[in-house]
Amino acid sequence: MKRIISRFAITAVAAVTLAGTACNKKATDYRDFLNNEELTYPGAVTGVTVYPGDGRLMLAWSPGPDQTVTRYVVYWNSFMDSVVLSAASHNPVDTVKTIISNLSEYTYSFYINSYNAAGDKSITTTVNNARVYGAQYKTALYNRLPDASNPYVLNSDNSVTLNFLAPDTININTVIRYTNAAGVASTLNLAPGSTTTKLPSYQFGTPVLYQSSYVPDRKAIDTFLTAAADTFPTIYRLVQCDKGLFRESKLSGDAGVYESQTSVSRLWDGSNGPQGYPNIYHSDGGQKLPIALSFDMGKVYDRLAVVEEVGRDCCHNPDDFEIWGIADTTGAITPLSTQDNGWKNDMQAKGWTLLTEAFRSDDGKAAARFEFIADPPPVRFIRIRIKHVYSGSDNSANMSELTFWSKEL
Repeated sequence: MKRIISRFAITAVAAVTLAGTACNKKATDYRDFLNNEELTYPGAVTGVTVYPGDGRLMLAWSPGPDQTVTRYVVYWNSFMDSVVLSAASHNPVDTVKTIISNLSEYTYSFYINSYNAAGDKSITTTVNNARVYGAQYKTALYNRLPDASNPYVLNSDNSVTLNFLAPDTININTVIRYTNAAGVASTLNLAPGSTTTKLPSYQFGTPVLYQSSYVPDRKAIDTFLTAAADTFPTIYRLVQCDKGLFRESKLSGDAGVYESQTSVSRLWDGSNGPQGYPNIYHSDGGQKLPIALSFDMGKVYDRLAVVEEVGRDCCHNPDDFEIWGIADTTGAITPLSTQDNGWKNDMQAKGWTLLTEAFRSDDGKAAARFEFIADPPPVRFIRIRIKHVYSGSDNSANMSELTFWSKEL
């Protein structure tokens, strides 16, 4: 037992001796490793902001208050490339900026050190995920889309309103180039917050071009244009068809008229507003609805676009009717009755085009306009199939006037 205690005592004495020796070292002995000089770290860069660009980017930060800092060095490409900036200010309200150019489209890491006059450097500040954009990003950009359902509106003051869909959130602008009515090349800008813009005047038949620009980030230093401008849908003006050329052209299966004064030609006699008997078209009542009436417009229209229909001042006004068109009726007459369920299919089989089926929710008196299908085939002959009238009559139909418009450049 005594032997064991003696061994522990020896160990304890040795430990105390070594500790005493270590405590005798001086606090300045590290200078032996630094050539008797103190180790100094200049103030490090903090709060770096990345501003992406096209084949380049900008780095920015506020200078620190360390008055000994004389320069900054920014490294990238695994420290193989660098740029040196003078520390012109030590006021934190100022900003240090550097634009680094000639970069490939890529995500980079940058390393920034502050240096003092003696060459001492700060702790390294690392900036990761610094994005540079280029050709690949540009290929993903598209011009804003016109509103396909209603691309433009022709205004009474001869201006044209262009309609666009809402853009992507990073859209900056869309430049629109067109020729005005005087033949002068003109430009206007469509802001991202707007979906419409007005051409104060426009020379019909000339193209309207539009090109959008974007930024990949709200902090970007460059704006990116799409690869090329697009052409806006062709803008046509509506020109009223010449009623002086219209002629009656009764086809097999058409309804008769009540009397000669109420013939089909009443529909283009130039009357304004709902008319009373006998200044109207009046069917003879000899057929059950649906009934048909036909006429020749006197010339072929390539882009028939709109019809306006005016009812009688009191009775039997259509509230559901079809308008059909064809350029030549040769061999195009269906033998089927207008009441036959196969009439519509046979009309189409013989080359007729259904330009529109018009529905009215009122009493059918006032003028009402109806648009035809987009891009219709050439049309000269019109056939109207009246399916229902407001009065509920099953064998009579009245109308006062029909007016047609075609699209022309």
